[in-house]
Amino acid sequence: MEVVTTIAELKEIVRKAKAEGKTIGLVPTMGYLHEGHMALAKAAREENDFIIMSIFVNPTQFGPNEDYESYPRDLERDQKIAESVGVDVVFAPSVDEMYPTDGGIRIHAGRQATILCGASRPGHFDGVLQVVTKLFHLAEPTRAYFGQKDAQQAAIISTLVRDFNFPLEIRTVPIVREEDGLAKSSRNVYLSENERKEAPAIYRGLQLAKEEFLSSKDAEKAIGVAKDYILKNTTTGRIDYIELLAYPDLKPIDDSTKQYLLAAAVFIGKTRLIDNIMFTNKGDTENV
Repeated sequence: MEVVTTIAELKEIVRKAKAEGKTIGLVPTMGYLHEGHMALAKAAREENDFIIMSIFVNPTQFGPNEDYESYPRDLERDQKIAESVGVDVVFAPSVDEMYPTDGGIRIHAGRQATILCGASRPGHFDGVLQVVTKLFHLAEPTRAYFGQKDAQQAAIISTLVRDFNFPLEIRTVPIVREEDGLAKSSRNVYLSENERKEAPAIYRGLQLAKEEFLSSKDAEKAIGVAKDYILKNTTTGRIDYIELLAYPDLKPIDDSTKQYLLAAAVFIGKTRLIDNIMFTNKGDTENV
């Protein structure tokens, strides 16, 4: 496995892979890899000849009061994990390498970015689209892989690729969970021992809400069930949002909705955790 830090090195590697007729799978990450990232790389390995993983903590998607400086980083550890799951190249640029100039041009994520996580993180998804646009141009992937845990992000990136005719496919990989149901996340390391014990209440609350909705078809009641459960089963839990939307357009549900996204963001202590369940009107879950 190669590790490169410059755009010039990456572009030369991509040129050679393309010349050999290889398909390229891109796995964009911010590092501090866990089983969720490994699942993305394994999915890419199954479908492509050549795998590029980016490891870059992107400053443009962090707000002024968010955790950019303290975001966990361990490149040496990440390299070992990436190699173990068959990654061919790790692209780990500096901020100066990725953003050497600023001409003031911005990508506006639009309506899908004004709800869910976007409501409390203005500009976040603009920054996400900025970095993935650069990565798509640099890596020239056949397919790019994103996790379902960041369902809003996956939906917005899919819209970007569709509406601007990017020549690649977006793959969304199901959430990887701990044995107790907590979604794998780099931010889980911030949880205290007690907070870690309480955090699975988020997923359980979503499960109960899904069951309620399939039974009653009452979205407001279902969301109330999730909120009540989470607040009763955490001592420090504070709900940012719990919403039920149509996926992937992220519009309000109606009688024509075929795929649902039940999404939550909850502060456990000072740590903001996100989770979701996707399901159909037949009740099929997760892998839909």
